[in-house]
Amino acid sequence: MPVHSDVVYWLNHVVMDNRPQLRTVNVIRYVTPLREGGSLPAIAEADDGFLYVLKFRGAGQGPKALISELIGGEVARLLGFKIPEIVFANLDTAFGRTEPDEEIQDLLKASVGLNLGLHYLSGSITYDPAVLKLPSLLASHIVWLDCLLMNVDRTARNTNMLVWNKELWLIDHGAALYFHHSWTNWEEHSKKPFTQVKDHVLLPQAGELETVDAAFAPLLTEERIRNIVDLVPGEWLTGGDADIDAAGRREVYVQFLLSRVASSPIFVKEAMYARTTLI
Repeated sequence: MPVHSDVVYWLNHVVMDNRPQLRTVNVIRYVTPLREGGSLPAIAEADDGFLYVLKFRGAGQGPKALISELIGGEVARLLGFKIPEIVFANLDTAFGRTEPDEEIQDLLKASVGLNLGLHYLSGSITYDPAVLKLPSLLASHIVWLDCLLMNVDRTARNTNMLVWNKELWLIDHGAALYFHHSWTNWEEHSKKPFTQVKDHVLLPQAGELETVDAAFAPLLTEERIRNIVDLVPGEWLTGGDADIDAAGRREVYVQFLLSRVASSPIFVKEAMYARTTLI
């Protein structure tokens, strides 16, 4: 029997020098597509015996969505949120040859190599704000995180939160860190208020943002941020039109997040203002 992924995660993230590490698994079976948006994620089985929600490097936004998922998810985990284990998922060149759907087959061919997988939370249900109202402090934690990451995808239309084993889990940070889709004026973007917070599903309940800011900002030290950004494979940091190499792009992510943390009073003030228009 394989070791449960929660145990593996603890071994990798706590025991090994207190630096986050991601396991690498090999995908052995494409189970079913999850036709959500344009990225065509899928449920797939890996050689460790577990199912994963697979995010493909060959999808519409390419590796950038995987980078956002990895960095956003591990920052959230560092801050104490429940996040499904994130793994690197390797696709062999022979994988998917028997897939009858041409669109999916093209996607698999374009995604040979390292992709990203999130442990599949079997039996989970989508968080519904009409059914479960979160405590103000927890709602404030999540709103602060999404303002930090500039995550535009936690709205009433798509909450990207699951309830599993009676606990709230955050998923899908692929729409965060959207500055990297152009690489221009990233310094300016890092200091901007997050105006899209007005659409955040939890904003009406987030009444303790200043308290959360005082607690969370000191946790995101340069060392911890670098440790997370260092997880990003170099092959995901190449290509595109920007005149910047992989090492330079990695450093931009670090400096963007450091600047974002230092500028947290700006996005906290914006979120508090947006909240007053809703309540």
